[in-house]
Amino acid sequence: MLGSPPPDLAAADGAPAGRTLPPATIVPLKGIPIAAVAIAGLVAAIAGNWLWALDFFHVASGALWTSIDLFLGFVIGPILGRLPVNARMEFTARFMPKMVLLMPTLVTLTLGAGWQLARHLGNLSATYPNHPWLIASFVVVGVMAVIAIGILEPANLVVLFEMRKPQPNGELIGRMMKRFIYTAGVTGAMQIATLVIMSRLAT
Repeated sequence: MLGSPPPDLAAADGAPAGRTLPPATIVPLKGIPIAAVAIAGLVAAIAGNWLWALDFFHVASGALWTSIDLFLGFVIGPILGRLPVNARMEFTARFMPKMVLLMPTLVTLTLGAGWQLARHLGNLSATYPNHPWLIASFVVVGVMAVIAIGILEPANLVVLFEMRKPQPNGELIGRMMKRFIYTAGVTGAMQIATLVIMSRLAT
C-alpha cells in the first residue's frame, strides 16, 4: 500500500506526486462520441436491413474483440504478472479507462450484428444444415459476453475506483488485475473456438 506523502510532495488532488491517476470521470469522455456513432451505425443497419453493414459490424467488431482478448491473455498477461505492484498500477491508470468503454461497445456491436445476420439469412431455422454449429457459437459467445460484462468490467471498475483513493490498496489492485488478465486469457481461448466455428459456418 502506498504511504501518505509529505505535504510538499503531494499533488493538487491529494495523490502522491508522480503517481498516475485514472481520469476523474473513469470513462474516457473523448471516446463516448465514437462509441455512440458506432452504436448508431448498428441501429441504422438493423433498421435498414443493410446486410453489408451488418456483416461489416459483425466481422470488424468480432475481430477486434478476439484480437484484444488474445493479446491481453497471452501477451500482456504474462508481462504484467512479472511487474511490481506500482508498475501495474501505473499501467492500469492509463489502460483500464479505455477498456471500460471499448469492451462493452465491441460486445454490443458483435452480438447485435451477428444475431441480425443469422435472422436475415435464415440460419436460426432448425432446418438450417449447420444449425448445431450455430447453437454452439451462441453458447460460446454468450459465455464470453457474460464474462466480459459480468467479470471483466466489474474488476476493471474496482481497480479504477480504488486508484482514485489517496492511499490505494495495492494488494487489491494486483488481485483484480490478475482476475482481469486471467479471465481475458480464458475468453481468448474461447475466441479460438469461436474462430473454428465461424470458419465452419462460412464454408
